[in-house]
Amino acid sequence: MQAIRCILVVIDPKLSENLALKRARLISSVSQSRLHLLICDAKQDHSSYLERLRQELEDQGHVVTARQAWHENLHQTIISAQQAEGCGLVIKQHIADNPLKRALLTPDDWKLLRYCPCPVLMVKTEAPWTGGNILAAVDVGNADIEHRTLHSSIINYGYQIASLAEGTLHVISAHPSAMLSSADPAFQLKETIEARYRNACRQFQTEFDIPDGHLHIEEGPADALIPRVCHQLQAAVTVIGTVARTGLSGALMGNTAEVVLDTLESDVLVLKPEDIIDHLEELVAQR
Repeated sequence: MQAIRCILVVIDPKLSENLALKRARLISSVSQSRLHLLICDAKQDHSSYLERLRQELEDQGHVVTARQAWHENLHQTIISAQQAEGCGLVIKQHIADNPLKRALLTPDDWKLLRYCPCPVLMVKTEAPWTGGNILAAVDVGNADIEHRTLHSSIINYGYQIASLAEGTLHVISAHPSAMLSSADPAFQLKETIEARYRNACRQFQTEFDIPDGHLHIEEGPADALIPRVCHQLQAAVTVIGTVARTGLSGALMGNTAEVVLDTLESDVLVLKPEDIIDHLEELVAQR
């Protein structure tokens, strides 16, 4: 995060507290990033409100720019500003949609996670990061180069947040259930599956000094295990990544990050591999 030069902060004037801005101030104070405040609204004029926020932040020593804009819809407005300002991180407060609306329409925050060409931090809680646990979720069952690169990025971001917040990094990876019919004996017993997954974690454990007690290898679906371990640890932030599994057509992301977004009791940082980010940037440039 130290390399991020500009942070896009989505400001919602209707919210009583700017939780996204609170996180942005924390990160900017360490990275010295410029803060770009964005209000997405085509109707009301919020220039005086933005100017007040900008002045308060500058008085606190931050470098700040601010803008109100609207381009077709919320996620496209955010992405357009992210590209125009060269922002390396988008921070937005997440408000969960009701289940009925979510069943009928794809939530705006899901679209932002799918199509934004940079990491997105969804802020969900007022809980301070300082001294807290940071949970990094990886899928070590996939050992291709794309996943290994993404795992490294997830652990690296998790480590940086833990360092920033003087907290503790934990890592989780879900593994499948034992299958007696499997041709590979290693997948016939739960113990051998767990041992294989733990062995796959050794490299980043050594690189980032993660003790065995902070590595959680558990059986079951990731979208159920990640929220459970997050709750057990009372994690302040969960870092999760995604890889497109059926090519880059449409730049569709896997749905684990979307599914757990509402169930996690922590802030959520979502990362993508470089090739997906490159493709998303190409799509934005074609608009």
